[in-house]
Amino acid sequence: MSERRFPYPDEVKLPEGVDPEVYKRMYAYYRLPATLLFGRDAPKELVEWERKMFWYQDSLHHYDVMYPLDDIHPATWEIALSTYNSRIFVVPPANGIPHRIVNGYLFISFVPVLDEKEIQKRLEYFQKRAGYYYQNWNDIYEKNWKPEAEKIVKEMESLEFRDLPEVEDEKIVFERMGYSPSAYHLVDNWLRLVMLHQRLWWKHFEMLNLGYAAYLLFYQFMKQKFPDIPDQHIALMVAGIDVILFKPDLELRRLAKLAVELGVADRILSFSTAEQMEAELSRSNNPKERKWFEEWNSVKYPWFYYTTGIGFYHHEPRWIDDLNIPFNFLKDYIIKVKRGEKLETATERLRRQRDDIAAKYRELLKEEDRKLFDQYLQVARTVFPYVEEHNFFVEHWGHTVFYNKVKEVGKILSKHGFLERPEDIFYMTWWEVYLALLDLVASWAVVMPPVGKYYWPREIAKRKEIISKLKEYKPPPALGRPPEVVTEPFTVMLWGVTRERIEDWLGTAAGAGKIIKGFPASPGVVEGRAVVVTSVEELNKVKEGDILVCPNTSPAWGPVFAKVKAVVSDIGGLMAHAAIVAREYGVPAVVGTGNASRIIKDGQRIRVDGFKGVVEILE
Repeated sequence: MSERRFPYPDEVKLPEGVDPEVYKRMYAYYRLPATLLFGRDAPKELVEWERKMFWYQDSLHHYDVMYPLDDIHPATWEIALSTYNSRIFVVPPANGIPHRIVNGYLFISFVPVLDEKEIQKRLEYFQKRAGYYYQNWNDIYEKNWKPEAEKIVKEMESLEFRDLPEVEDEKIVFERMGYSPSAYHLVDNWLRLVMLHQRLWWKHFEMLNLGYAAYLLFYQFMKQKFPDIPDQHIALMVAGIDVILFKPDLELRRLAKLAVELGVADRILSFSTAEQMEAELSRSNNPKERKWFEEWNSVKYPWFYYTTGIGFYHHEPRWIDDLNIPFNFLKDYIIKVKRGEKLETATERLRRQRDDIAAKYRELLKEEDRKLFDQYLQVARTVFPYVEEHNFFVEHWGHTVFYNKVKEVGKILSKHGFLERPEDIFYMTWWEVYLALLDLVASWAVVMPPVGKYYWPREIAKRKEIISKLKEYKPPPALGRPPEVVTEPFTVMLWGVTRERIEDWLGTAAGAGKIIKGFPASPGVVEGRAVVVTSVEELNKVKEGDILVCPNTSPAWGPVFAKVKAVVSDIGGLMAHAAIVAREYGVPAVVGTGNASRIIKDGQRIRVDGFKGVVEILE
């Protein structure tokens, strides 16, 4: 009987027609499997280490082929997350999360700490360092984290990328500046943009893993005291959070109410596009229309700096770049208000529910355990909002600014013939952009033809062909020998990787019929018409009362949660964004089904049981 495992990284071959030399230039060398990088001379130590690890595709965050420039995000978070785990807070059972890019897709693993003596040694570091953050959480978050994160984003915004002039300004001479600001700052600002991006990701993980760890401590305590407690009950005890991440949706609700209050709702609904609305209202003499329009413009920054995806790809539409996205959500809300519906969130109801659940479990505990229960629950509730809120500053606001600045550089390189289109810059790595800018500056300074004008269009044409082939390739869900039991808690809670899911990947699970199982993410049982959505462009298919079925969701889909009866996703665990957002919007949800979006068809009637984590196809 053959070994039940996935292929090892060294066994995966590039798709036919992909030039390995071009492919290897697209990514940092240390992120590639050893055998691809070194060939037959691959060091035995590296190959054996890669074979020892269990890798799975991070489709929760990186669902698409990694474009060379987009890979700056995971390459940065690999370092930041891992350093906080292993070297700063010294998390007792966990070191870092290693990456390998296999045929363009990101695979990740975990490096556990297995030696019990080492875990106890690390525990001393962790208790002192993490304890300081837990004791001062709100103070650190409000006085340090938020201001610093905002400062980094605004510093990125302040960077200017200007084309090189014919002749430098004479003030350089008469003010004795001693250098060419045009040449120097074009290159320097690019490097500053890259490093500010990295600095923002250090902020991302400064408190995130501690947030998860606090929840994990509470989770483990409850499982110890109540072995049969549903995971969902534990999650609900920390629900009812008020976070910035939901602010864009709340602002759209406020604008909808204001439109009805001012009597301009029908006027706004009459416009087919945001561009038409802005053109008309910008020159309106109606004071009520102008008042509403001023409010619309006032919320754009920063609340429309919101990606419709996860935030890791340049091709994901951002609200600020396509105002029709929030405008269409807004019109849905206006219609609801006109019907007399109250656009209230489920937050207050969730808080009453969580307090009721917590009180009942507390009552069942022995007197000596109640103090520990109170402590763990209080810390979990204190830190948990950060688990979602940090995303707005980094993946949404920060990445939107980052991408807009990258596009400015793309326009300059395109103007000088390095790129056929400004968007082609995303087929370059960040250090290749740096070299191209040096090439441009050198040719400008010497007054000679730039080499990049002839090199990059040819190279990028080859890379486009490779990306196209990789998109046709279906990567395996995992690599290596699966563990007998999945014990790493974040693997289960965030990514939804369980032994059952691995069996499904291996093809040894029971065949999919009319019953689909996943994680019970948000309570409730409903029946309705399924609408399968695989991209933001398909969101307009979703009608009032539908059940959304998708590979994954984004926090920016919040307004859609106000329309649907329930949500079913392929990816994620109890702490995935889709699960958290569903609970906060009071929508029943089952996540981590593995393949619901491929099994369920548009229009089918389904039943979603958010208590048991079961989806049933009724017809």
